[in-house]
Amino acid sequence: MEIADYIVADDKRLVELVLSGDNHAFEHLFNRYRDAIGRLLQQRLGTTSASPEDAEDLLQETFIKVYINLHRYSSDYTFGQWLYTIARNTFIDFVRRRSEDMPIDDRFLAPASTAPNPEESVINLQQRHQIEHYLGRLTPRYRRLFELRFYDEYSYEEIAEKLALPLGTVKTGIHRMREQMCRLIAEGEEV
Repeated sequence: MEIADYIVADDKRLVELVLSGDNHAFEHLFNRYRDAIGRLLQQRLGTTSASPEDAEDLLQETFIKVYINLHRYSSDYTFGQWLYTIARNTFIDFVRRRSEDMPIDDRFLAPASTAPNPEESVINLQQRHQIEHYLGRLTPRYRRLFELRFYDEYSYEEIAEKLALPLGTVKTGIHRMREQMCRLIAEGEEV
């Protein structure tokens, strides 16, 4: 497709293209919603003691979850609503993970998560194959961090404990792994 075709395509068409293996369509979805979701996350993080990098990490995590679960999107909702829900749940999970460090009065600011359970998070075979292909291009260290974070859904603290690494090292590694994974998806070589 020509770039202009992607630009004028509606979200539903771009989703169809991504599901058929066109990763350029995902890049256009990402570009279409990146700023709005980024502002939303920054606004919500403004109520916490989060670092500036947390908004970028949550944005990347949101879009990785979108890519992995795109086969679950239903056109009964607008793509923006579905994406917003994933971003909101990613933020809630972030707040929940940090709640151990928060005073008891601050723990009840976030609503309960409606995030899917692990069984509901199983991805279809085609997308699993694509993710496995991209994982194969990551270093073994980043691949392990990806698996622990996104497949096993471990918190940063749990990953640090499991790998016997400092928490800061885990956070930096996950941030770099997300950047590399997003770059691989955006480049979108054929699988």
